[in-house]
Amino acid sequence: MQDQQFIAAIANEADGQVEAADPLKTLRPTQSAGASSTIAHIAYVLKSNPVTLVSFGLFFLMVLAAVLGPYIVPYDPLASNSAATLQPPSWAHWFGTDQLGRDVFSRIVIATRLDLFIATSAVALSFVIGSILGSLAGYFGGWFDTISGRVIDTIMAFPLFVLAMGIVAALGNTVENIIYATAIINIPFYARVARGEVNIRRNAGFVHAARLSGNNDLRVLALHIFPNALPPMMVQISLNLGWAILNAAGLSFIGLGVRPPTPEWGIMVAEGAQFIVSGEWWLAFFPGICLMLAVLTFNLMGDGLRDMVDPAQRT
Repeated sequence: MQDQQFIAAIANEADGQVEAADPLKTLRPTQSAGASSTIAHIAYVLKSNPVTLVSFGLFFLMVLAAVLGPYIVPYDPLASNSAATLQPPSWAHWFGTDQLGRDVFSRIVIATRLDLFIATSAVALSFVIGSILGSLAGYFGGWFDTISGRVIDTIMAFPLFVLAMGIVAALGNTVENIIYATAIINIPFYARVARGEVNIRRNAGFVHAARLSGNNDLRVLALHIFPNALPPMMVQISLNLGWAILNAAGLSFIGLGVRPPTPEWGIMVAEGAQFIVSGEWWLAFFPGICLMLAVLTFNLMGDGLRDMVDPAQRT
């Protein structure tokens, strides 16, 4: 009888150990703890740097205007009104009206979606291509590093805005071609940063440990080296977002960007510039202020993005 009780006790203890080691039950707490830790880290970064908090607040307002713009503007941005041309800012038209009687405030809000879409799409495309090229060149070296380096040097040899002008002029001034041109001129920035960061870390101790653990080169590069090279690239992303908006606005200003009457900040500044001398200052002032705030917002976000993705900042 005592032997049966002893065997039953051992069986119950083993069942308890198996149940405690069940990965399905231990995975959820680990995942929730990791998610809460990430949220806590992001909150800590925002609280510790008021400038970063303000920049993210401005970025949230831009995204809100881009998403809800068509539903909150008081007027149709494309509807002209000959009886209300060139009116100064008032309660009826907060930012005044243009030469066709269109509400400037409504056009600025609607233009936020297009400018933000061009900037984020171009930067995302250049980041993916540039980081892949730079990471492979920095990790493997050899002929791939030589060829990719010469291609990057060729792109950098041209004045970047002039190169973007040539690409858009050759392909046509559509939104897609503006994105492609902006992405092409930004690829060298990510390729060079990624190559330098990967080249420094490819012989680090943790990389050798990852190789000895059975990871192949691509897995080591993607999961162990690249996350540590990401923080300086996040700063570059925030800077390039501002440059991309300026590049799109500059192309529109010289007539190679988005075609009117589509609302876009660069077009609005170009159209309003000819009326500054006659006293209609609001036509170019308010779109210019929006451009300045957008570029300033992305520039201020750089340090915060770097701290959020830096593995060393989580300790």
